Amino acid sequence: MKKLIGNKAFYKQVLAISLPIMLQNGISNFVSMLDNIMVGRIGTEQMSGVSIVNQLIFIYYLCIFGAISGAGIFTAQFFGQKNMKGVRDTFRFKMIICIVITAIAAAILLIFRDPLIGLYLHDGSAEGDLAATLVYGKDYLWIMLIGLFPFAVEQSYSSTLRETGETVVPMRASIIAVFVNLVLNYILIYGKLGMPVLGVQGAAVATVISRFVQAGIVIVWAHRHTAKVPYMEGAYAGFGVPLSLVKKIAIMGLPLLINEGLWAAGIATQMQCYSIRGLSVIAAMNINSTITNVFNIVFIALGDAVAIIVGQQLGSGEHEKARDTAYKIIAFSVSSCVLIGSILFFVGPLFPRIYNTSDEVKSLAGSFIRCAAACMPLHGYLHSTYFTLRSGGKTVITFLFDSFFLWVAAVPLAYVLTHFTSMDIVWIYLSCLLIECIKIVIGTILLRKGVWMNTIVD
Repeated sequence: MKKLIGNKAFYKQVLAISLPIMLQNGISNFVSMLDNIMVGRIGTEQMSGVSIVNQLIFIYYLCIFGAISGAGIFTAQFFGQKNMKGVRDTFRFKMIICIVITAIAAAILLIFRDPLIGLYLHDGSAEGDLAATLVYGKDYLWIMLIGLFPFAVEQSYSSTLRETGETVVPMRASIIAVFVNLVLNYILIYGKLGMPVLGVQGAAVATVISRFVQAGIVIVWAHRHTAKVPYMEGAYAGFGVPLSLVKKIAIMGLPLLINEGLWAAGIATQMQCYSIRGLSVIAAMNINSTITNVFNIVFIALGDAVAIIVGQQLGSGEHEKARDTAYKIIAFSVSSCVLIGSILFFVGPLFPRIYNTSDEVKSLAGSFIRCAAACMPLHGYLHSTYFTLRSGGKTVITFLFDSFFLWVAAVPLAYVLTHFTSMDIVWIYLSCLLIECIKIVIGTILLRKGVWMNTIVD
C-alpha cells in the first residue's frame, strides 16, 4: 500500500497541478453542457446536427493535441533541466505544426462537408428529420471553421505554459472564455437583448468569439510576463527550430499525432456505427457525452499531472522517483473515479429530462450515462497509464495501446454488433466500453516492466 498512497506533500504537489486543470475543464465542460442544453431545447434535429459537426471537429482537436504532445514531452524535460532555449524551440515547433494542421483540416471540412455529415444520417428510429439535420449541421460548420485558427494558437501557448508549471493562466483564460460563450449563446440562440434569433448559427458565433477571447488572454499574459516565463522572451525572433530537434520531435511525436488522429477517427467511426440505429441514438449519445465529460474532469486532469510531474522527474534523471509518483497518481485516479462514477450512476439519468426531445432519446441517454459511469474507474486507470507510458517517450507503445487497439478491437466490435445483430444499442455500447478491460492487462505489464522510464533530452 505504501507504493500506492503518498504523503501530504505528494498530494499537495499533485493537486497544485491538477486542480487548476480540473477547474478549467470542469467549468468549460459545465458551460458546454449548458450550451448543449440550450441547443437541445430548440429541438432534436438542431441538437443532432451540432453533435455530428462537433464529432468531426473533434478529430481536428485531437490531431492538434497529438501534434503538440510530442513536442510537449521535450518541453517538460527541457524545463526540468532549466533549458529555456529548448523550451522556446519546442514552442515554435508547436506553432508551425498547429497552423499546418489547421489549414489541412479546414480544407477537408469545407470540401467534404455534405458527405461527412451524411455518414451519420440514417433511418433507424421514428425520431428526427434527416434533411433538416443536414441543413443545421452545415450552417453550424461554416461558422465554426473560423474558430479553428485561434484554437490552434491558444493550444500552442497554453500547453507550453502548463508543461512548465504555469497552469493558472490557461485556467483563467478558459473560465473567462466559457462564460463569454455562455452569455453569447443565450443572447444569440434565443435572440435576446434585441438580437435576432440565430439558433445553431448563434451557438457557432458564440463559440468562435470565445475562442478569440481565450487566445487573446493567454497570448497577452505570456508576452507581458517574460520574467515568469523567460522562454517567451524573443520567441518570434528568427522563429527557427534546430533541425536536430525537429527530427527528434518528429520521430517521437509522429506516433502521437497519428495516434490521436486515428483515435478520434475511431471514436467518430464508432459513433457512425451507432447511428445505424437511428437519429435518436445520435441525440442520446450527444447528451451522454456532454454529461459524462463534466464528471470525467478528475481523471483527465490527473493524467495531465502524470505527464507533467513524471516527465520533469524523468528529465532530471530521477527514474525511481518517477515510477513511485506514477503508481501513486494512478491509484489516486482510480479511487477518485470509483467515488465520482458512483455519483454519476445515480444522478446522471436525471439530466436528459431537461432536453426538449422525445422519451425515447431521454431513456437511451440515461442508460448510456449509467454505462459510462460504471466504467469510469476503468477509464481512469487506462488514462493515467497512457500518460505514464508517454512521459518517457514510448510513443510507439502508446500508439499500439491506444488507437491501434481501438481500430482492431472496439471499432470492429461496434460494426459487427450494429450491422449483423439485433442486440439492443445500450448493450452494444456497454460491450464496446468493456472490451478495453484487455488493455488493463497490457498496461499493467508495461508499467511493471518500466520500459517507459527514459530521459530523452541531453
